Amino acid sequence: MQDENRLGVFLKDRRQRLDAAALGFGGRRRTPGLRREEVAQRAHISTTWYTWLEQGRGGAPSPRVLDSLARALMMTEAEREHLFLVGIGHAPKAQAAAHAGISGRLQRFLDAMPMIPATVATATWDIIGWNRAAQLALTDYTALPPESRNILRRMFLDPATRAMQRDWEAVARFLVATFRAETARIGENARAADLVAELVAASAEFRRMWQDNDVQTTGEGAKTIRHPRVGEITFEFSSFAIDGRPDLRLMIYNPAAAADAAKMHRLCEPEPAARS
Repeated sequence: MQDENRLGVFLKDRRQRLDAAALGFGGRRRTPGLRREEVAQRAHISTTWYTWLEQGRGGAPSPRVLDSLARALMMTEAEREHLFLVGIGHAPKAQAAAHAGISGRLQRFLDAMPMIPATVATATWDIIGWNRAAQLALTDYTALPPESRNILRRMFLDPATRAMQRDWEAVARFLVATFRAETARIGENARAADLVAELVAASAEFRRMWQDNDVQTTGEGAKTIRHPRVGEITFEFSSFAIDGRPDLRLMIYNPAAAADAAKMHRLCEPEPAARS
């Protein structure tokens, strides 16, 4: 594969794939897709500048120009990432999608782990997906309104959530540090700023930890909770990226030892039917 002008080749290929008539452009055409001036019009840049980009002239475009071109050419998130990589040599800042929930396929994946708690969280630690094991072991998210499913709010403002943590300080610091890192990566500035302002005003402990400016990746680790029914359960947790949704991460909490797995089994097994 030739490395010369990969940006121009990719742009030309993507514009030729678009349906000009469907996008409101008429006229007879000798080649499929949009003309260069039509892409430039949709991207709000000059035709000359766009032509230079396809021809490999004029230097590297700015991230703002690449974002405009990605929208003009109706690129997928994967195509947008590739555009940045061939255009300026690094991936773009991830774009957060609307938090409308998770796909049915992802929910079925969560439900396929009946004894292992699993959740899907946003960069701001809003839980938007979970399985029954998480509901029974961690938090009954089904019983909470959506605005109350934020882990940071619950960790700093809900006494019951705090009491479940064997090492509350370590867990709270982990949440704050990953929140800072993830929201910077994803660019959820308005949502993050509102949540920070709320917690700074409501919790002196959050304010202290936030001022420390710690950052951390979600990664993997261990945590122990105090469950009111079965006592302490230790989990090894791992975080996974969700392809096509860079704003979300999958968290899986695997019981750390046989005794922990036995406690999860006790929690998750169906209750015996009442005798008539």
